[in-house]
Amino acid sequence: MIDLSTYISTTNEKAFAVLGLGRSGLTAACALTRSGAKVWAWDDNPTGREKAEEAGLELVDLNSCDWDAVQTLVMSPGIPLTHPAPHSVAEAAQKNNVEIICEVELLYRAVPKATFIGITGTNGKSTTTSLIAHILTSAGRDVAVGGNLGTPALELPRLDATGIYVLEMSSYQLDLLSQLSFDIALFMNVSPDHLDRHGDIQGYIKAKKHIFERQTKSDTAIIGMDDDYSREVFDTINQTGTVKTIPISGSTRLAEGVFVVEGHLVDDAFADEKDVTNLNSIERLPGNHNHQNAAAAFAACRRVGLTDDEIIAGMSSFPGLAHRQELVTAIHGVRYINDSKATNADAAARALSSYDNIFWIAGGRAKEGGIESLSPYYTRISKAYLIGESANDFANQIGSSLPYEICGTLDVAVEKATNDASQSPEENPVVLLSPACASWDQYRGFELRGNHFKECVAKLKLQPVKEIAS
Repeated sequence: MIDLSTYISTTNEKAFAVLGLGRSGLTAACALTRSGAKVWAWDDNPTGREKAEEAGLELVDLNSCDWDAVQTLVMSPGIPLTHPAPHSVAEAAQKNNVEIICEVELLYRAVPKATFIGITGTNGKSTTTSLIAHILTSAGRDVAVGGNLGTPALELPRLDATGIYVLEMSSYQLDLLSQLSFDIALFMNVSPDHLDRHGDIQGYIKAKKHIFERQTKSDTAIIGMDDDYSREVFDTINQTGTVKTIPISGSTRLAEGVFVVEGHLVDDAFADEKDVTNLNSIERLPGNHNHQNAAAAFAACRRVGLTDDEIIAGMSSFPGLAHRQELVTAIHGVRYINDSKATNADAAARALSSYDNIFWIAGGRAKEGGIESLSPYYTRISKAYLIGESANDFANQIGSSLPYEICGTLDVAVEKATNDASQSPEENPVVLLSPACASWDQYRGFELRGNHFKECVAKLKLQPVKEIAS
């Protein structure tokens, strides 16, 4: 847990109010307390308050506290700041001119001399974050990775001036920063998401653009160019002239950028259109979206001084990320891909564009629009296996466009998809779990859904070949 005592010594004696006592909030409250700060902890959920009491924290109802005695509100990013309506505590803090931040801001205030790399975007930010951290670690750099990806910021180790924090940043977290300046900020892509929390797509983009705030000419903005919204963001940031901008793409040639053409990673930002490597040979980074992730990682790692060879070595040894086009295994020529993290159609499209002869498992709790946008990928799909509460709606959306079967549950879908894939006359069949849906109808999270898929596949390996193919 990060020691905040150096930062605390520079503050006044007013309290730090902490709202939301999940993992990150509880960590922040404990770190502040151990560092000598006065902390008022609160959670609207009794379970959160019980955990705080067990940790020895002082509980103060922030809905009726004395705001004159508070210097900072540390708020969980999951609590509404503006839309659909601000939480009453956030509203009270704003009225009393109390700053509202998240725990990532506290990390920066504790170790401002370290290098900070921030990654945001609708899709791909977790893979890009993990890929950058893996490459840097493989090259011997002192790295800590976390933020929105797994480990809360204040649970990371304390790094010195040579250390690098690689942080995945959600739009919610970016709304809660006030001093943090990213040395390298990556803006991957934008598609409509979390609009209930940001009002509309422009509100969502505005929150994402906070990642560039306070950057100077010594800093770097790496921006994806594979969607219209992001291209507009690039033009806006580039025209300011206040930061070094590098455009990146997974499929389009760019002047003075890093891009991928026909699978080849090309560097025109640090060299003169240098062909760096053939990404088609890296099995854990399939498809144009992963090629964009690779281009972004290359640009970020070159900016902190790594060589091409160090970056290529790190990419080649990258194990991939669980539940994101995760290659589970291959059984008798059939590959099994766990893409449970694909909780919307846009994410599922990225997986569907990466393979042919797909036996596609989809369904769950559908998001707005369903799977209508996926029809251009139907030619890659041999058959669909529909699960969860969206199964009938998805069947109606598919219609006669491709064969499908309503399976209801994941175990049934895996069995039926395996039977069909093992008898496919086409080469390289793939059983792909890419649901295009949230998991909440049958699972408490996409991780549990993905783990169940892997369990179902593991059971297949215990069965005789003829039984699987029957």
